[in-house]
Amino acid sequence: MGKVVYLMNVSLDGYVETADHSVDWGKVDDELHTWFSDRQREADVSVYGRRLWEVMAAYWPTGEADPRSTEPMREFARVWNATPKVVFSHELVSVEHGARLVRGDVGEELAKLQREFDGEIDVGGPTLAAQFIEHGLVDEYRLIVHPVVLGAGTPFFPPGVSRFDLRTIESRAFASGAMYLRYESVR
Repeated sequence: MGKVVYLMNVSLDGYVETADHSVDWGKVDDELHTWFSDRQREADVSVYGRRLWEVMAAYWPTGEADPRSTEPMREFARVWNATPKVVFSHELVSVEHGARLVRGDVGEELAKLQREFDGEIDVGGPTLAAQFIEHGLVDEYRLIVHPVVLGAGTPFFPPGVSRFDLRTIESRAFASGAMYLRYESVR
């Protein structure tokens, strides 16, 4: 049965994007791109909410060909393009780049994905992840905490979520000042 992992860049005060939905505050350098490529290789499937899908799909399908891309960025593009993708959306009518569109209940759709994929099921996008969190479906939380305070925006954890306990299983400091924090759900 596939393990559900929620991974996002996050500000020191807990936001994944600004109030106007900008994500330009994260300092994703070559070291972090290499790290993200390694994590993407571990994923059997990436599951996206609509907004994060639109951000990713706007660049990464052709990111390898961008002359401004560094080699670690090109490698991430290659790995990202090779990973199966599922997009949860009630608004989109179709998705491209080999992705599959689903609309159902997160619990029911997750059960289908777990039958299809034995390994990691990476969930991206705070709105979609909130539904997984509220249903107690996330096995691991992986945060890349950047040394910036946004003051407002979309939180990593949904507001009003009931308490749940986590166990620290890994951490790492990056040269950029970002910190990787990995937790597993205590059930």
